Amino acid sequence: MYPEELRDALKEMGEKPFRAGQIFSWLHKGARFSEMTNLSLALREKLAQNGIDQPVTIRETHVSKLDGTKKFLYALPDGNCVEGVLMRYHYGCTLCVSTQVGCRMGCRFCASTLDGCTRNLSAAEILGQVQCANSTLDGEKVHNIVLMGSGEPLDNYDEVVRFLRLVSHEEGLNIGLRHISLSTCGLVPQMKRFAEEKLPVTLSLSLHAPNDDIRQQLMPIAKRYTMEETLDACRYYIEKTGRRVVFEYALADGVNADEKCAEELAMRLRGMQCHVNLIPLNTVKERNLFGVSENQVRAFLSVLEKRHISATRRREMGDDIEGACGQLRKKVLQEEKP
Repeated sequence: MYPEELRDALKEMGEKPFRAGQIFSWLHKGARFSEMTNLSLALREKLAQNGIDQPVTIRETHVSKLDGTKKFLYALPDGNCVEGVLMRYHYGCTLCVSTQVGCRMGCRFCASTLDGCTRNLSAAEILGQVQCANSTLDGEKVHNIVLMGSGEPLDNYDEVVRFLRLVSHEEGLNIGLRHISLSTCGLVPQMKRFAEEKLPVTLSLSLHAPNDDIRQQLMPIAKRYTMEETLDACRYYIEKTGRRVVFEYALADGVNADEKCAEELAMRLRGMQCHVNLIPLNTVKERNLFGVSENQVRAFLSVLEKRHISATRRREMGDDIEGACGQLRKKVLQEEKP
């Protein structure tokens, strides 16, 4: 709830509305109702009867021996689970959060979508992932958030926007929206609607191809919206927010990773306020997609740089703990099958 919604709820409970600010602050610190010591015992009991103070808990934590990256398996109240990844950089801690249990977009390179989408997460469940990660940091806090875990954020539009407004609220965690990235596979109407929200988050588009033919092989959404329609929505977002768009491009051997693809991609993006994030693909055996060599990555990057397209190679983190989206949850679900 927003503070004003809490005030209304307290009025209906016969409580003083000013308590809303105290409760909002406590909740965003990750406190349980029983720990809200400046509230009366009677009010704490009422809150416990009418709400959930911890919608997310950490079920498993896996720590990379290579770089300290942490992978969390979060438990939800209904028994479902989602994943999150906490990465440490010199500028602070970045948390990758999930927005749905599974995903229905069907992208071939993503493990999250192999079992479809079970349900959307609530704003509270998305926020709860951040609070859980903060509880493991010994005084540090999550500094950056990427909505790139399981699920398509814009397929859960209302709850994701509510989460963004809550996590950036000055009386809550107060994480600046410019420190948040939202990744989408390209839901064009929702992208344009999101631009109208004027929330200065970084929009990341899962592009992964230089043309419609290749993109349709990798992403079912490309059969609904052409690449030109999708790029037009990106231009609209840039116009409305003044923020550059990041294009995620997973390099798959024999599919989209040769220099001809790099040349075509550069032509497509010429003149746009954008950045290309090259991702050496984690092999997805179920979909017969395989990663590329370091030489292939360098050659692709070189073409983009020569064509004056801003681009970098994504740093790989958490390889030894199955850091890629959906891998841990899938493994646990398979182990639990009777």
